[in-house]
Amino acid sequence: MKVDHGKPAPYARKSRAEAKRIGRVLEHYCGFSVPVEPVLVFVGVTDLKVVATQLSVRVYREREVAALAPLSGVLTAEQIEQVYGVARHRRTWRGVVDGDTRNLNI
Repeated sequence: MKVDHGKPAPYARKSRAEAKRIGRVLEHYCGFSVPVEPVLVFVGVTDLKVVATQLSVRVYREREVAALAPLSGVLTAEQIEQVYGVARHRRTWRGVVDGDTRNLNI
């Protein structure tokens, strides 16, 4: 991925890894599978080049974020509330360092 004619950057690869890490942590604390999809939103860029191999990550410019609105979810209302509560709790993220979920505080 190239932003504003700069050097290629591993944004998509890092975003996929982060989504996977977040999914594992949320699943651990929620007790059910939590689908997490990587999304990158670039603000104030003039040129954005995305290659086809990076299509597993949704990539938008700030004016395109509305395209996410029609997507439907897969969680129930109760599950959404549980994920919200877990995600907001500071202790959820303690011990999750550099993608390593082995040190989760339980």
